[in-house]
Amino acid sequence: MIKLSRFQSFDGEEIAYHRAGQGRPVLLLHGFIASAQANWIDPGIFQKIVDAGFDVIAPDLRGHGGSAAPTDPAFWPPDVLSRDQQALIATLGLTDYDLVGYSLGARTAVRFMVGGARPRRAVLGGMGDSGVMQAGARAAMFADSIRNGENAADPRAGKYIQARMKALGLDPTALLGVLSSFVPTTADDLTALSIPTLVVCGRDDQDNGSAEGLAAVMPHARAVRIAGDHLTAVAEPQLATEIIGFLSASSA
Repeated sequence: MIKLSRFQSFDGEEIAYHRAGQGRPVLLLHGFIASAQANWIDPGIFQKIVDAGFDVIAPDLRGHGGSAAPTDPAFWPPDVLSRDQQALIATLGLTDYDLVGYSLGARTAVRFMVGGARPRRAVLGGMGDSGVMQAGARAAMFADSIRNGENAADPRAGKYIQARMKALGLDPTALLGVLSSFVPTTADDLTALSIPTLVVCGRDDQDNGSAEGLAAVMPHARAVRIAGDHLTAVAEPQLATEIIGFLSASSA
């Protein structure tokens, strides 16, 4: 059974997380305008990793799901999402764990590692080089869609994002706070990460740049492609297979 818990992060804001299983801890970070439920639990990825013998911990990122969604800019400092993860592993007493993120979750995982986190292994899903090193254009698209909906520069994206926010009950001001907290990651930052890493993207996913390009900058990373695009790859059974295989292998 998946247990829902909450803790107070570094600034007192409440962060929710879902946990189940026994074994090696794995932290799962979901994407933007999503939640642990939508990104990991509903597609069955969470349970498959549990069944593979892991202790799975999936927080709702600040501004999403059951976590705090503040509208005061003071609660959206630079790198706030990665700081929340630092607070989570400190609360749980985790020192030896694996790290998995998809889209915004992957970007947060990178910032978490750049900030000093040292998971045994990491999986970055739905993420490429520009999404990590040049996130401004992508963030601007999301901000435009959140503010303007069908009147955004990309009306189709605006319509989709507005519908997604409504379906998940997300506060647009809080989501803009998420975007405002982004900090770019340099090539030197990535080169300094010695953590074995798998970069996995859908074959039709170029939303965040090149998965292969990102893996090439990181000294111990490799890229793999699965079926689908940025939105559909999370529903592909191969995503869970690649995550579990990489985390379970005797060497990365």
